[in-house]
Amino acid sequence: MKLQFIKMVVKKELFYSIILFTVILGHGLQAQSSSRPNIVFIMSDDHTSQSWGIYGGILKDYVQNKNISRLAEEGAVLRNAFCTNSICVPSRASILTGQYSHDNKVFTLQDSLNPHHDNIAKVLQEAGYQTGLFGKWHLKSQPMGFDDYMVLPGQGIYHDPYFRGRDYWENNQKNLIQKKGFSTDVITQMSLDWLDDRKTDQPFFLMCHFKATHEPFDYAHRFETLYQDVDIPTPDNLYDVGPSSTNRVFTGHSMDILGQRYEQASTGDFWAKYPGLPFSTENLSADSARYQIYQKFIKDFMRSGAGIDENIGHILDYLDDRGLTENTIVIYTSDQGYFLGEHGFFDKRMMLEESLRMPFVIRYPKEIKGGSEVNDIILNIDFPALMADYAGLEKPSFIAGQSFREQLKGESVKDWRNHMYYRYWTHSPTRPAHYGLRTERYKLIYYYGRPMNNAGPQSEWTSPGWELYDLEKDPFENQNVYKEKKYRKIRQKLHKDLQQAMADAGDQYDIKK
Repeated sequence: MKLQFIKMVVKKELFYSIILFTVILGHGLQAQSSSRPNIVFIMSDDHTSQSWGIYGGILKDYVQNKNISRLAEEGAVLRNAFCTNSICVPSRASILTGQYSHDNKVFTLQDSLNPHHDNIAKVLQEAGYQTGLFGKWHLKSQPMGFDDYMVLPGQGIYHDPYFRGRDYWENNQKNLIQKKGFSTDVITQMSLDWLDDRKTDQPFFLMCHFKATHEPFDYAHRFETLYQDVDIPTPDNLYDVGPSSTNRVFTGHSMDILGQRYEQASTGDFWAKYPGLPFSTENLSADSARYQIYQKFIKDFMRSGAGIDENIGHILDYLDDRGLTENTIVIYTSDQGYFLGEHGFFDKRMMLEESLRMPFVIRYPKEIKGGSEVNDIILNIDFPALMADYAGLEKPSFIAGQSFREQLKGESVKDWRNHMYYRYWTHSPTRPAHYGLRTERYKLIYYYGRPMNNAGPQSEWTSPGWELYDLEKDPFENQNVYKEKKYRKIRQKLHKDLQQAMADAGDQYDIKK
């Protein structure tokens, strides 16, 4: 009887020991899970570096950038981040997949990302992250790798926007969901609501994608009087248009700011409804009209950007209020650059600096020193590699880019790239297809002037041509020096380097000159 009692006690103690061990192990696993950083990836559309203020430039004293500046002061700024194809849909595909356009097969605005294609959201989701996407998707097919999502159809609209949720694709419910308010505010609130409803024992990956500052550069009503009585300075080369002044192959007449669409939108049907219409340049000289269009355009653009900055502040305040700041990585970037009157242009697409360059700021208090900068060449295909690194994962084999986490720590990385390869695939006679190489000092661009696979009528092919810029002497790319004798040896080397860069990137779609 006594022996039986002792056995019962031993079993009971063993049972409680197992329970205690399980609880401790569970807490340990939960702590390990919660120690992985959360990731908030905020992205706008076309919100180019010239309009952020933190990169200097003529707009730095005019733009509303309180919260962008806060991120820079508390984190790191990339000084040389570039996209590999400066147009919305392909750049977004590269940011998700870590691949060049020729690998993920998203070449143009008309393409969609195959739902079965690998992407970083799927990787993080499989690794135990809660994943959410709200706002501009633009990749047409159903978002995959996200536990929850609510995305704009196509470009979406600015005021009282409509959204597609999971039911739209999975249950064939084609009705769109409308949300009242301005799109930037609505997208932020949906993102914060999702954070409120998340499981607190898992890390989260949130993609908050604003429609702003895409054309037609609209803004919330509260910004209507911002810049009302202010004259905004102009780029030095606002009036420097046409082949005689630039010596360039691509003269950009289809992107001339003088042909901006305010007047079209004032006088007839147009796909983009601009704010503050009607607008007229009647009876003005060409230069005066260009100036007035610039003032209208740049003020609208900065008003739209002011709403982004304000909403970034709401997200940062949310993280502070809930004690999430220390263990949350916050990234803010744009899907590419944009011309704000430079060379007389608006829009993107081209390999010139304003279009090629991506603004990027990141905060991670545990690891990144506030006020730091990274000057290495970073590409949009590197972004998902960085996210995987922060999540404690090996870089997925499908990602062509590299993590730049060490640079963000302030470390020097041996054998990091000293050049980048770019290709814009969409061809039209007014915006020709091209590819090129950018080094720390030089840029070589080849306009091969044909659509993919030489498709389409030859009447739309354009004459091939080269541009070369010495970025040290000519940072605003005002003078094409390709034919100058003193650059002969440099030109020869860049030609070889360009072909090697194309091969290294795995781009087999060469166009022989």
